[in-house]
Amino acid sequence: MYLNTMKQEKTTLQYLFSLPVIVAALGYFVDIYDLQLFGIVRVQSLESLGLSTKDEISKIGAKIISYQMIGLLIGGVLWGVLGDKKGRLSVLFGSIITYSLANIACGLIPHITFMDKVEAYKWLRFIAGIGLAGELGAGITLVSEVLPKNLRAIGTSLVAGIGLLGAVVATFTVKLSGDWTIAYLVGGALGIALLLLRVGVIESGIYKDVVNKKHVERGNFFAFFNSWDRFTKYIKCIGIGLPTWFCIGILTYFSNEFGEAMGITEKVDPGLAIMWAYVGISVGDLFSGLISHWFHSRKKAIAAMMSFALIGVLFFLFSGGVKSANMLYAICCWWGLGTGYWAMFVTVGAEQFGTNLRATAATTVPNMVRGTVVIMTFLFNLFKPSQGVVMSGAIVGALCFAIGFYSTLTIPETHGKDLDFLEE
Repeated sequence: MYLNTMKQEKTTLQYLFSLPVIVAALGYFVDIYDLQLFGIVRVQSLESLGLSTKDEISKIGAKIISYQMIGLLIGGVLWGVLGDKKGRLSVLFGSIITYSLANIACGLIPHITFMDKVEAYKWLRFIAGIGLAGELGAGITLVSEVLPKNLRAIGTSLVAGIGLLGAVVATFTVKLSGDWTIAYLVGGALGIALLLLRVGVIESGIYKDVVNKKHVERGNFFAFFNSWDRFTKYIKCIGIGLPTWFCIGILTYFSNEFGEAMGITEKVDPGLAIMWAYVGISVGDLFSGLISHWFHSRKKAIAAMMSFALIGVLFFLFSGGVKSANMLYAICCWWGLGTGYWAMFVTVGAEQFGTNLRATAATTVPNMVRGTVVIMTFLFNLFKPSQGVVMSGAIVGALCFAIGFYSTLTIPETHGKDLDFLEE
């Protein structure tokens, strides 16, 4: 009785600005800073390592992105299982150590003499990808379990809205320092500093209760595939996120190629495109929780935002109205705002499954989506010689948005769902 009274005395602001929420938000901030940094310095860093032609930079850059995304895919499974078996906090500590050290090493690449620098770059981004995979899922799972169900959407949106500004800070760090290696070193240092802040965070009470139930199997990744109901929900969770990474991984990362294909004469900077896209995503994520709260529905909020993003993509590809670099950056912000349901989509993944599989779901789902960028990039490059840059992007986009809308409209609603349950 006394504990319940104490819980009721906490205000909404005290819940939303509690240490777990603040630490999860700052952790995601550093995660996004490091995750998007290669996209921002892709051209600059590869040129400094001796690559000269646009075609060479495009192909090698796409390959390094694929290495990073494959790392995210593997890391998603690794950290997700660990989060359910050993606790949410073990992931928050282990993942940040991994990607912080990898990013510091990326800042030292020009000084590497024992192997090819570009080859080292690929493998360091792969290791960084493994580390980066754990941050968001563990943070969202922890926040979802410590907040009351009526504040979950707002709390997780707050985490993502603050966290996604990491891409903006990464862009300014590159611009102000004038050196891509310094930006990597700063990212690594931010991660190490965050470790100190995490010392005071406590484990989720819901998770602690499950630990005491010795008969409950935790973190079995294959459990998503031994039940048709779990399997379809899991696949649909991944499908919901595809439009977000199509807009970032194809349209924004390769915005310089789209700009050239559209006849924009001035230079398009992919780093600025990423920054403006993430300005939009950050704002969208802050509002997505409020929209879900207003609609009393996760699905309606995601479908509305996905529709807004699709309109921006169609305008960009087919209107013929994008005539300048600044206009292109504005469109990046537009579809960024529409795909700002990222936190909502990860929250839906966490809410679909029981406590003994929740971290596995919330960590693997977003990283499966990130991993599909490898397939998107492959298809984009496959169609490019015959269809051109714009139509290749349109074909890949049509596939991603079709899957996204179908998954959103057919997955079970989770707004207001009680999370204290298990997967048997």
